[in-house]
Amino acid sequence: MFHLYSIKVIALIILRIIFITFFMNNQFFVFFKALLGSCKDLLPIILVIAFFQFAVLQQPMPNVGDILVGLVLVILGLTFFIYGLEMGLFPIGESMAQAFAKKGSISWLLTFAFCLGFGTTVAEPSLIAVAKEAAIVAASGGIIADTIESQRSYANGLRFTVAFAVGFAIVVGVLRILRGWPIQYLILGGYVVVVLITMIAPSWIIGIAYDSGGVTTSTITVPLVTALGVGLASSIKGRNPMIDGFGLIAFASLTPMIFVMIYGMVIN
Repeated sequence: MFHLYSIKVIALIILRIIFITFFMNNQFFVFFKALLGSCKDLLPIILVIAFFQFAVLQQPMPNVGDILVGLVLVILGLTFFIYGLEMGLFPIGESMAQAFAKKGSISWLLTFAFCLGFGTTVAEPSLIAVAKEAAIVAASGGIIADTIESQRSYANGLRFTVAFAVGFAIVVGVLRILRGWPIQYLILGGYVVVVLITMIAPSWIIGIAYDSGGVTTSTITVPLVTALGVGLASSIKGRNPMIDGFGLIAFASLTPMIFVMIYGMVIN
């Protein structure tokens, strides 16, 4: 009961913040529209769960109160996240890319691209979760010592390897935008390298490596990296944002597979 009461208090505080912040600044209706959009996005998930719970399993929903409060918090969190992207992350990513393009320093632009890719990836909650789970499985399978220190070292090594790979990928993607390289040849060549390394990599690292390519394209990395590509392509004469601005996420999904398999070969 205390846990449920605490959640209700937090929800009321959030609603009060929403009202004061957005209504006083004439942004309430914009936020309300985003809130309705979040409800619409979550509706299919809610319907699927409800159908299987009541029609297939034919069981009552357990802890209905907690589920409803949690659902409200999810809707509010998703709304805040989307609103924050549109208000902060997308504009700052595009503006910084345009500023670096106008500055004319390729070295600083590439340094920023690497730091952005590395910093956003190492903070990805999904990557942290996968690295932690991979360390536990590796310890239970005898790949590493079954100690807390070994698991922490393995998980951190995996995280930093993936983050370095994404940083490298963003640098390659920025160079592609600057030089006008065709993206299809770079992607094709990258996957050829993935297949070749898969043939010689330890079998226990292959699945982790492939999953690492997916967890990099999550809540933190995608908005900033996308904004960087679009902003940079919009600032360079002769570049089309629709053609050249996108594709950085594809590189960010590709290179971690290569680097993590090499990481597995090194520690094997």
